[in-house]
Amino acid sequence: MKKLLLFSLLVLFSTQAFNNKASNPIEGWKNSIATLSGKFNISIDALQNAVKVYQQLKLAGQLNNQQFLTIADFSKPSSEKRLFIINMEKMELVFHSLVAHGRNSGKQMAEKFSNKMESYQSSIGFFITGNIYKGKHGMSLQLEGIEAGINDKAKQRAIVIHGADYVNDALIKKQGYIGRSLGCPAVPQNQVNDIIQTIKGSSLFYIHAPDKTYLQKSNFIRNQG
Repeated sequence: MKKLLLFSLLVLFSTQAFNNKASNPIEGWKNSIATLSGKFNISIDALQNAVKVYQQLKLAGQLNNQQFLTIADFSKPSSEKRLFIINMEKMELVFHSLVAHGRNSGKQMAEKFSNKMESYQSSIGFFITGNIYKGKHGMSLQLEGIEAGINDKAKQRAIVIHGADYVNDALIKKQGYIGRSLGCPAVPQNQVNDIIQTIKGSSLFYIHAPDKTYLQKSNFIRNQG
């Protein structure tokens, strides 16, 4: 009788473990970062950092929109599509787009970052998407910087996602890089509405760059196991 009970419990736990893994595909990321990095053409460091923090904030109940994870991979030049919006339920790339950096962060590459007012540089690190509003650039999406001393002045600096005419392939052909913003991660005009509607409602947005100062200061990065 005891052996039968033990066998029944083992079957139950095995079934639950299988069902949990099947219903939670994010578990599959742990052994697939390198594969997905190649599949999406995204920096392995960007993907690894973003996924780990996404898991952390999801478990903490801080992401109302858990379906999508957005990464702006500033280890790439602005002449490449470096904005990635990933469906975390299906592990699929749903948007792959150009995205601008701040005019004082660099020309083709974003190399300097700031949390200061009127620096006209991009901020780096992790953000939560906020409210949609209509501003001077049309439909825009607020970003709340969640890293103290690194990007927490994003709202004061009006760092938002918006569309811009200077984010296009024609400028790349003409000068080798897209136009630059005053610090906002601006996206193409013909994609901005769909992008905003997809990631609105408290989803995670990560601006990645191989910046040593950030990597040393960020509690999110330093606390990763």
